[in-house]
Amino acid sequence: MTAKKFRRLALGFPEALEASHMGHPDFRVGGKIFATLGPEEEWGMVKLTAAQQTAFIRDDPDAFHPAKGAWGRGGATIVRLEEADDTLVQRALMTAWRNTAPKRLLRPVDD
Repeated sequence: MTAKKFRRLALGFPEALEASHMGHPDFRVGGKIFATLGPEEEWGMVKLTAAQQTAFIRDDPDAFHPAKGAWGRGGATIVRLEEADDTLVQRALMTAWRNTAPKRLLRPVDD
């Protein structure tokens, strides 16, 4: 996984926007952060629940680990981009986006 692909995947979700805070890129939906790229873009972070974090770490402990401190205990999960499988990162980003997106974006669209 590259930072460029992480960014492309994050911005592929409905109403996802790139902004920045603390000197590095973040990805938001409804004004709330669901993912970030680290300052050197060597790692990403996805905003998961603690249970979701546990599952992603179990699936790929080389690529996923909790962020430091309270953020990590709350589900903030670091993704080592060089180690990460593209499909698993896409799933983690989708999960983080769904955790953060306004409910109106999660409703099925009537055909």
